[in-house]
Amino acid sequence: MDIQFFDNRDEAPKNREDVRILRGRIEVAPEGRRVAVDIELTPFIERPTIELRLTNDRGEPAGLSNVIETLDRTLRMVMHMRDKTPAETYRLQARIYYAHIDEDMKREMVDEMIIDFDAVGGTEKYWPAAE
Repeated sequence: MDIQFFDNRDEAPKNREDVRILRGRIEVAPEGRRVAVDIELTPFIERPTIELRLTNDRGEPAGLSNVIETLDRTLRMVMHMRDKTPAETYRLQARIYYAHIDEDMKREMVDEMIIDFDAVGGTEKYWPAAE
């Protein structure tokens, strides 16, 4: 007997090794010093941790945000670009991982996306690219 709990197999919760970033959006605020980041993950069984890291075009850190063991598949975070000198372009690195609670504190990385975007106010960028 095959019991189906989900009409769509894509909506069934995934094991940690199958959790992925499905899509996202970056929206730069009009003044160019804040960025809203929307992320949607695949359904998951175990709660993943999300790390968002902003760097400017000189490779300097501009922002960092962590969501530890999220309960939600869709998230919206506003990050402030905190580098000393504003840049024209930035890179967002989004990582999904699971932390092992032991003496080594190792991370099990399961997915990563790197997106470059312009810091011009009002800019929007989607990934995968909007069709």
